[in-house]
Amino acid sequence: MADRKATAVWEGDLRSGKGNMRFADYDGQFSFSSRFEEGTGTNPEELLGAAHAGCFSMAFGNELGKAGYTPEKIETTAHVALRQVDGRAKIVKSHLVTRAIVPGITEEHFQEIAEAAKNGCPVSAALAGIEITLDAELAHN
Repeated sequence: MADRKATAVWEGDLRSGKGNMRFADYDGQFSFSSRFEEGTGTNPEELLGAAHAGCFSMAFGNELGKAGYTPEKIETTAHVALRQVDGRAKIVKSHLVTRAIVPGITEEHFQEIAEAAKNGCPVSAALAGIEITLDAELAHN
């Protein structure tokens, strides 16, 4: 397996400084306002959410395949919560919301496999110190 990399450069103090992140084909800014307000650019929590949503979707597809199902589509959003805890900013939760079209599966089996994928995804394992929740919807064409 290959190691992956991302680079971040920060210049200045927290409030007035600015940064740039580079990974894959992305090269963009981040700042205090993109992290703690609604400013332009990305932020670490958004990127963590993208990683978690992508990892979960792939793990869910894998688990469904192992159970004999071929999903038509899995769409997942991760809501990553950054909160003040004891006077410090802390990531406290990642809430996965997924909607999938999976022909031939029962609701019960769908939920069981979704939960297994949530627990088995490598990014979930890396985030073991925070609360991870899941809302899974079985959709129909």
